[in-house]
Amino acid sequence: MFPLSDNNPRLGWPVVTALLIAINCLAWLLLQGMGADRPLANSLCQFGLIPADLLGIAAEGTRIQLGQNLYCVIDGMPGWLSLLSSMFMHGGWMHIIGNMWFLWVFGDNVEDVMGPFRFLAFYLLSGLAAAAAQVVSDPSSAVPMVGASGAIGGVMGAYARLYPRARVNTLLFLGIWITRIEVPALFMLGYWFLLQLLGGLPALGSTEGGVAFWAHIGGFVGGLGLSFLLVDPQRQRRQQRLRSLQGLE
Repeated sequence: MFPLSDNNPRLGWPVVTALLIAINCLAWLLLQGMGADRPLANSLCQFGLIPADLLGIAAEGTRIQLGQNLYCVIDGMPGWLSLLSSMFMHGGWMHIIGNMWFLWVFGDNVEDVMGPFRFLAFYLLSGLAAAAAQVVSDPSSAVPMVGASGAIGGVMGAYARLYPRARVNTLLFLGIWITRIEVPALFMLGYWFLLQLLGGLPALGSTEGGVAFWAHIGGFVGGLGLSFLLVDPQRQRRQQRLRSLQGLE
């Protein structure tokens, strides 16, 4: 299933959501060369999160192959800023397009009830929770982790709690047959979480690269918990009144 839109009205233009999308796109353009081999590899080495490097497990001089004749070399100086910078890097066109689309569909209404500054803090903290979950799940991994997926997982966790009955207009793929259906947000986001959980269990202990499922799960759970702390009650009441006026409550 792939979400197209939701039926939630907005209180105002989602400034921080749009800004985050712009920053991710600029990083993809200016730092990652839009996926060209060498700029992409350089960005993964410089800005990606490597758990074994962060924790000092990997020996200095360890080489990590990223492609043909492309390597990262561990320099023995853990890059703690990679906990943040990795949130704005991506591994390919589908990676960034998918992440930015999910952020646009679900981020605006979460920003609505938090306000711009709280939402920015929420987004970054969700990303840190995602990074922590991935590091804990595989601390010896020397594979660079990049992507906004963990932070966006936090957005989806908050959305699931705040708007469980919102309707999500969704593309449903069943082999070669594609249709469009409306499903409750709680179902859509619960389905996404279940996929991450099922994908993450076999990844435990794996030394190969792939999707950082545990980062997605950590972000989702972190965002769910943070939503209790960072929602602005006044903004939430305004959003509820707006939904009520439109017959959505």
